[in-house]
Amino acid sequence: MLQAMDLTGKTVIADRGYDMNNILELIEKQHAFAVIPSRKHRKAQRKCDWWLYKERHLVECLFNKLKHYRRLATRYDKLTCTFAAFLSLASILLWLN
Repeated sequence: MLQAMDLTGKTVIADRGYDMNNILELIEKQHAFAVIPSRKHRKAQRKCDWWLYKERHLVECLFNKLKHYRRLATRYDKLTCTFAAFLSLASILLWLN
């Protein structure tokens, strides 16, 4: 998925599970900045911008709130357009509350 995206000048924020050399090299090759904490077992720990990494929590909270809508969590919609439409509607409802 990262190969298909244009990441030039962007920041990629991910958790420790994505701390792999091939992913980090791909991000670096596309001239992007990786905010991925090093795994505990790495001998050479990389520096991580922890203040920027905390922004990831906001996205995780949004996904958690969207899962409360059963229709989204169980993916009842067969068509992509109806799924995307209900996702937009649920996001608007969350934003208005």
